[in-house]
Formats: sequence, C-alpha cells, structure tokens
Amino acid sequence: MRNIAKWLDNVLVDDLHISPDIAGFVNTAVLIAALIIATVGINWLMQSIFRWITKRSSSLAHSKWHKFLVKRKIGHHLILLVTGFIFYSLTYIAFEKGTEVIRVLHRIDIVYMLIVTIMILNALLMSFLDFYMASGKNRSRPLQSLIQGLQVILYFVGAIIIVAVIIDKSPTVLLTGLGASAAVLMLIFKDSILGFVAGVQLAQNDMIKLGDWIQMPDGSANGNVEEITLNTVKVRNWDNTLSMIPPYTLVTTPFKNWRGMMESGGRRADKCIYIDVNTLEIYTPDMVGDIIKAVPALEAPIRKRQAEGSSEISTNVGIYRLYIENYLRTHPNVNPALDIIVTQKEATAYGLPIEVYFFTKEKAWAVYERQQSDIFDHLMTIVSEFGLKLYQRP
Repeated sequence: MRNIAKWLDNVLVDDLHISPDIAGFVNTAVLIAALIIATVGINWLMQSIFRWITKRSSSLAHSKWHKFLVKRKIGHHLILLVTGFIFYSLTYIAFEKGTEVIRVLHRIDIVYMLIVTIMILNALLMSFLDFYMASGKNRSRPLQSLIQGLQVILYFVGAIIIVAVIIDKSPTVLLTGLGASAAVLMLIFKDSILGFVAGVQLAQNDMIKLGDWIQMPDGSANGNVEEITLNTVKVRNWDNTLSMIPPYTLVTTPFKNWRGMMESGGRRADKCIYIDVNTLEIYTPDMVGDIIKAVPALEAPIRKRQAEGSSEISTNVGIYRLYIENYLRTHPNVNPALDIIVTQKEATAYGLPIEVYFFTKEKAWAVYERQQSDIFDHLMTIVSEFGLKLYQRP
C-alpha cells in the first residue's frame, strides 16, 4: 500500500505538476479512503459469514440465549469491534509508524471501539433482562430498574473515557475535575439516583412485583402494577386510568399491597348484620323443635350443641349465629379451611351487630363481590325464620 502511495505521489508531482503539499494531502486522503473501504469490505464479509453460520447451526438455534442475543445483535456488535482492531492494524501498512496521521487515526479508531464496546455491554445487559423476563421470575423480582441504573453508570463511565481519549488526558484527571461539580450532577440525576436506590430496596425486600395490586393511601393509585422502571412504577387503576408513581415514593410512603390476599386461599368478607334488639327472645324446647322443622339443615348442629350443653341454642339470635356458621361451612363458594367467625358485637344505637367473617374461594373482584353479596342476601332474608328482624332506623 505504501508503494501505491509513492507511485501516486510521483504521478501527482512529476506528471501533473501539483505542489508537494497538495499532493501529500491528496495521497493521505486516498489512503484513508482505501483503508475505510477495505475495512468496510472486511466487515461485510465477516457479517455475511456470521449470518450464514447462525442460520445453519442447529446447536445455536436451540440455545436458550440464541433468540435474545440475536434480538440485541450481540454478534453484529462483536464483529464491529473486531473490524476496529483490523483498521487499527491496517494503518501501520498504509502509513509510517509515528506519524501524526497514524496518531489521529488511532485516536478516532479507539473512540469508535469504545463506543462499540459500550454498545456490546448494553446489549448484554438487555439480553440478560429479556431472558430474565421470559423466565417468569421478573414478576417476583423485577430487575428493569436495576438494569437501567447499570446502563446509566455504563454510559457515564464510557463518556468519561471517550472524552479523555479525545483530549488526550487521563480519565482520573477528568474525574477529579468533576468532583467540584458533583453537587450539580447530583441535582441533575437526582430522580435517577433515587429511583435506582429505591428499585434495589423494592426488589431486595420483595415489596412489589409485576401484577401486584397496590393501593396508595392518598388515592393516587389503586390497581395492578404493569411496569417498574428506573423512574416510574406504572399502575393500571381499577377504572383503567394509569398512574405513574416514582419508585422512591413506595419506599417512603406506606401503601397497601394485596398480594397476600391473592396468594392465599381466599378473599376476606367481613360485614355486620344489625338485629333489632326488641325481637330477641329465649327459645323453649318446643320452639327449638319448630326451628328444626323450618330449617332441617340445623338439626345436626343443634343436636351436637345440645350434647355439649351449649347455651347458644337457648336464644333465637344464638341459633341464628349457629345457622350462619353452618351455612358458611357448607357453602360451595366459601373456603372452610380458613377462618369462619360469627360473633356478637356490642349493641349500638343501630341494633345488635352480628359480625360475619369468612373467605370466599374466588378472589377476582367482580366474582368476589357477587358471591359475598349473594351470601349476605340470603343471611338477611332468612332472619325472619328465627323470629328476628333487621334493624332499620325510623
């Protein structure tokens, strides 16, 4: 290549009578263009070979990582890096070692390779995130905010090194100079830093994950978590509106996460039925026999309580509580393995509260509301069978 350069120089100076300075400039430009063309050609050839191998390699096609690496173009970026090393070596063929042209070309090439290296590291991070999300673990341990934080660090460190190469200074000198402006940088990247730290805390303590139903005390969010990023947590509310919450808000502000309910065996229902105290009365054995005839399902539990000597069956409200408990334990939509509590609370100006506490098997909101409403409809309707009345304020 140097012989071609000398021949071109002789042609320009001797035959075309161009001044040596202009001839040298043209000669250098032609050599640089030739280097670029050769490098681009080598890159095209390697990219073509790489695509041919990946398409025909069954072992790569069946690899768990293959589709993610292809999606993020890892192989493409690696070949670009190799091309940078080839260009670096070819400059010694085209130009004399130690010349200013080589120093400039090398500096440009190093900047190019640094940029490609950043692209490779970023692609590796994104490939790992894609693989992690596809594995299903992302729901319990979302890493998107952590990956974004690492990307910020990668870009920041890469930018420092690139600037250091361009101005031919040590990166430590730049970092020392940046120490004076650290306060300004902290102000600029405040949200990102807070989001990164909060994301680590949320993931480490398992406070929130994708699909969780969360509820903020101020009403700013009440719905399912759809996305967790470095700066925002996206929540789709029950009315299909979207709320964007900074991650650090979830660390500093108490919020309710309904995940425990969703992962348990049922969803809690807890309501009170208010009985008119004027309708309470003592039951005689004959009256107990009458209620057994009216409600046959009560015969077994009443006989059991009679054998135990329980005083619960001596009043109509006591037998009503016994009926509620038996009804819930045999109801197909109630989970009998979880707590079923029917208890009398302190009488109020609104009557005698009978608290009914149980768990429905279905946890989906619409189904839960329908099932627990059906149950309380029945319990309030059948109250008259026991000689009781619901309290209603005049």
